[in-house]
Amino acid sequence: MRIVGGLYKRRIITYPDDAEHIRPTKDRIREAIFSALGDLTGYTGVDLYSGSGAMGIEGLSRGCKFMTFVDKNKIAIETTKKNISSLGINNAEVLYMDDESAIKLFIKEKRKIDILFLDPPYKLGRYEEIISTFIENDLLSKHAIIVIESDRDVAIKEEYYSSRRDYKYGEIKVAILWR
Repeated sequence: MRIVGGLYKRRIITYPDDAEHIRPTKDRIREAIFSALGDLTGYTGVDLYSGSGAMGIEGLSRGCKFMTFVDKNKIAIETTKKNISSLGINNAEVLYMDDESAIKLFIKEKRKIDILFLDPPYKLGRYEEIISTFIENDLLSKHAIIVIESDRDVAIKEEYYSSRRDYKYGEIKVAILWR
């Protein structure tokens, strides 16, 4: 797997050897997503189900000033740390915890997040609940972007975003929401 654009373009990253629980976003899909996102200079982000960390690292490669990687899978966390280290990234943190614990931490710290990568295990299906929690607790900035990857169309309340684009890549569906 490689980083497809920005500062770390063409650099190789590894992905976890845990195919049952972790499914990395393919290079071509990441390339399409980040083409749609545009300039991320100065953004602060969260890669909530980080897996290999590919989405968050791609964000950092394309100008994000800081990224938080969250996963409750130990193999995923070890892989993300390895990838961050191999690229010499120092503007990131890696949190080994579940989504609910991470969100509680963000609330306590009164974080403001500019970009949220949301690619949970497909069977989890809690997209709207998670987005709602971020919005209701004022964790998203006024210009925030939410990137959702799933295996089906995801219904999100229209009041949660001002603009939405949906994409389909084979069986993978991506929704990008702009606040």
